[in-house]
Amino acid sequence: MKQFVIFLLFTPFCLVAQTSFEKAEAYFGQEQFDDAKPLFQQYLKEHPTHKKTREYLGDIAGYAKEWDTAMSYYKALVSEEPTNANFHFKCGGALGMKALEVSRFRAITYIGDIRRYLKTAAKLDPNHIETRWALVEFYIQLPGIIGGSERKAIEYANELQAISPVDGYLANGYIAEFSNRPDDAERFYKKAIEVGGSPHTYEKLTNLYEKNEQPKEAIATATTSLKKHKRNRLNYQIGKIAAQYNLNAELGIDCLQTYIKNHSVRDGVPKDWAYYRLAQIYKNLGKKKIALQWINRALTDRPDFKEALQEKKYILSL
Repeated sequence: MKQFVIFLLFTPFCLVAQTSFEKAEAYFGQEQFDDAKPLFQQYLKEHPTHKKTREYLGDIAGYAKEWDTAMSYYKALVSEEPTNANFHFKCGGALGMKALEVSRFRAITYIGDIRRYLKTAAKLDPNHIETRWALVEFYIQLPGIIGGSERKAIEYANELQAISPVDGYLANGYIAEFSNRPDDAERFYKKAIEVGGSPHTYEKLTNLYEKNEQPKEAIATATTSLKKHKRNRLNYQIGKIAAQYNLNAELGIDCLQTYIKNHSVRDGVPKDWAYYRLAQIYKNLGKKKIALQWINRALTDRPDFKEALQEKKYILSL
């Protein structure tokens, strides 16, 4: 009887705590970070070792560009779980973002730690796509005198190729573009467009599989490959290439509209850039009226958008 009474006394508290955490997660999923943060902080007071709560608080700090706060959470998580690739990746990413906001001299002092965190993440998880993209960026943008290396950037781009062909082609195209090799860049980007497929291709292939309208083995292989490409950020990247290189307008429009529909702060690129790319594609197609609609939408979101203001001049001149 006593045990039953104790159970009744403590059960409401446990349910409230659980509900509070779940409510915070729901707010986080909806990107209502100001609502999620105090709930996570309260939960952490009651459960000071809870890793997921600390990771969420680190992520919220990162979205607010409070890099030192984010790092304080991530570093502690790395210390407690040194084999977790994602924690290492987030440490390297937060430190890298901080390096962009400080003086060049001070940023140099962060390079060793950024490299260490990212390379550890890549080693711990051979399929971690975001880490390899970060390493491509790291090595191609860093001056050679302090550790930059096109060769190393290409190595990680080729690792991406093995994990996800479309990512590999995009990364190699990015490296070639950065290194002023436009012909190579265009070649890689064309391959990315070829293998990228429409955002709806996976669903179409699945329907064919279910209806037995195509060989099952071929469709199984295709759908497995396409599942790897369903990250929303790829939709923007493919749309950007379609706009810049005047390639496969239909695919570019499809990808950019999907990007806008599924956009979240985690995607990194604001929606106004997607509107801008759609305007470019419609300009390439000679559809001036639709191009103006999209470029005006970009400028409504950001009136001082320099690239969009220039693009509007081109569109008006058609």
